[in-house]
Amino acid sequence: MATRYETISFLSDYGTTDEFVGVVHSVIRSIAPHAAVIDITHEVPSYDVRAGGLTLARSAQYLSPGVVVAVVDPGVGTERRAIAVEVGEGASVLVGPDNGLLAPAVALCGGANRAVELTNPEFQLPAPGPTFAGRDVFAPAAAHLCNGVELDELGEPINVATLLPGILPVTYEEDDALVAEVLWVDKYGNAQLNVDPDEIASFGDRLRLSFGDDARTARRVASFGDVGPGEVGLVIDSYGLLAVVVDRHSAAGELGLHPSTEVRIARIGDDDVDHDRGVVSAVRLRAKEQP
Repeated sequence: MATRYETISFLSDYGTTDEFVGVVHSVIRSIAPHAAVIDITHEVPSYDVRAGGLTLARSAQYLSPGVVVAVVDPGVGTERRAIAVEVGEGASVLVGPDNGLLAPAVALCGGANRAVELTNPEFQLPAPGPTFAGRDVFAPAAAHLCNGVELDELGEPINVATLLPGILPVTYEEDDALVAEVLWVDKYGNAQLNVDPDEIASFGDRLRLSFGDDARTARRVASFGDVGPGEVGLVIDSYGLLAVVVDRHSAAGELGLHPSTEVRIARIGDDDVDHDRGVVSAVRLRAKEQP
């Protein structure tokens, strides 16, 4: 007997200016009114498959079991496949384009058990044009899965080994430095790196960060509040990776960091002079003298 899912988690680059997100919600409700739709985000940068894949991967372990609809689809209307991928022995199904978007989350879930290409028109909406697969293909597929439709009914089985992989950067060592990359800049300007804290465990608490033509000294800290005025901090973020931060300001804005920026991390001796720290002046407050 097919699983009847109760939750659909929805991620896209649609934004909220247009009607796209609301229409997808309504299509799902018209087919599977019992299903709860959780919006992960719809602010993935337009067409940025890598950013969407990383966002989904960061979210995956916290999502309720069920169906995931992920749409960052610059190839919509082309020969790229529309797919549904089962993971966790049927605990969840990920629905979206076969362009690498789903791959990181699928890997985090232990790999694909089986997959189908969404080719059965019985479980799709009639499409006046091919450019809104979220409405016409992915949303109906997710909703029908929630109603207990078998995965294999949605289309032709495909070999999971043929699914397009995601491409994620890995660190490497060069000239006594760890060469890393900015994966993500969050709303607050914290810049997440693709660095496991264990990779720099032997580097000490003070390190040199180099990016482009600039370099700054950073200090490993436990929290944002531990970063002093004028300092740059390296904190273990909520996903277990290192992030470049400053206290109550945007590290990305201050340092000119963006996703894909290369960051070299090197050791720095305790006797090195830290020339790039800001200068802090004490300010004494007192009552205004009366005339």
